[in-house]
Amino acid sequence: MDATKKPLRIPPSFGVYAEEHGIFDMYKRLLCQLIINKPTEPIQYVIDWLKRDNNPVPKIAVVGPPASGKSGISKVLSNTINSVHITSDVLLDDELSDAANAAKKLMSSSQSVPNNLWVDMIGERLKRKDCLRRGFVLEGFPENREQSILLQAQGIMYTHLVVLDAPNTVLIERQAGKRIDPTTGDVYHTTFDWPQDPTIQARLLVPQGISDDETRAKLNDYNRNIDGVLATYPTIHKLINADQPKADVLAQTFTFINTQERTEAPHTPIVLIGPTGSGKSCIAQRLAAKYKIVDVSCGTLIREQVANGTKLGEALREYVDDDQRVPNPLATKVVSDRLMQLDASTRGWVLHGYPLTRDQAENLSDAGLKPNRTYFLDIPDDCVIERLCYRLTDPISGERYHTLYNPPRSTDVKQRCQQNPKDSEDAVRQLLNEYHSYAEDITDYYSEEGALRINADQDPQTVFEYIESTLVNPLPTKLG
Repeated sequence: MDATKKPLRIPPSFGVYAEEHGIFDMYKRLLCQLIINKPTEPIQYVIDWLKRDNNPVPKIAVVGPPASGKSGISKVLSNTINSVHITSDVLLDDELSDAANAAKKLMSSSQSVPNNLWVDMIGERLKRKDCLRRGFVLEGFPENREQSILLQAQGIMYTHLVVLDAPNTVLIERQAGKRIDPTTGDVYHTTFDWPQDPTIQARLLVPQGISDDETRAKLNDYNRNIDGVLATYPTIHKLINADQPKADVLAQTFTFINTQERTEAPHTPIVLIGPTGSGKSCIAQRLAAKYKIVDVSCGTLIREQVANGTKLGEALREYVDDDQRVPNPLATKVVSDRLMQLDASTRGWVLHGYPLTRDQAENLSDAGLKPNRTYFLDIPDDCVIERLCYRLTDPISGERYHTLYNPPRSTDVKQRCQQNPKDSEDAVRQLLNEYHSYAEDITDYYSEEGALRINADQDPQTVFEYIESTLVNPLPTKLG
């Protein structure tokens, strides 16, 4: 950035750099901490905060009814992502916590622990260095809406709320077979998870409070309160069916915690790659219309340069007139000049028709115009032939028809319709062969960048909605 030139312009590469390194989300976290902590010296607080290791850490809560598997899921989760596993026993055993000591006194006299005391214990524990650096998996909290609101009032915000769910009959059956190892604290089940070691079998104990009546009372209490909890965290919770094998529950849980909440960061640069007839232009137009990003078609840019008679257009004219492929340096120059204009660098862009080869993809990256979302639109050649080779145009009205899907309405119109020479089967197959000759190299290049493949042989709205779902949400993380 040249500070001597006014007005200042942020380089197009900054947006890619900012999302890649989480700059937008870092500012969001910093602003949240300022609002929550309200420091008397905000500038010094910001400086100190930036000096610390402030990478985002998982802040996960796992809740569910009795016997839903909270303990097992939470334990595996915390071990896999190397986060702190916090349970009610951990909170009560904290000798440094005044709130924990007060709670134990209440429990020793058979009194219930109030919600504010539980929240104080949670708040004190989550402020320790291990939770701040590694994140946490909080098991069994919040139990009700009041706890949820008190946690939020203390500035404790979860990134994910895992809610395990199963029918009451299944949970009652599970609860009746539960056994506890008093030495390790591990939970076993007489039917589903019985230990093989006879020594462990001999020391297992039947826990208190697992009779049918007691379990039903706990389930009724849980069902009364869970809706209030979910209403407090409407966008970050996910219901997971616990009445399935543990491996499946874990797989769904890991998939959920690897997602990130929708960000307010600007829309990122997009590249659509696919053979002719795959629908790149259609999808690009819809994305541009909905999200106000710039629709950049390489072919259209080249024709505009030629039509405007620019110096670059004169260099391109002979290739356009002879219907030859434009050399990489010229194509890269046309595309990079457009993507560096103010509207594209500030609003974002969706590029199609370029890059076609690995060399062009590398040139785009070297120019500081690396995309953050790359989509391959896959479609069989026969479907492309069907889409393109049956198109007709009425030379009088300009209306476009398709022999199979939208035939001319009258015989007169049908007789005067003509086919664009570029839609002949030979011309289309030549374009398809050219695409396939470069497809493997460019696929390998963008696969390393996390490109997504989409079946383009379906309704355009379906393809658009899938691309939209991956565009508006941040890229998944790799926690587990």
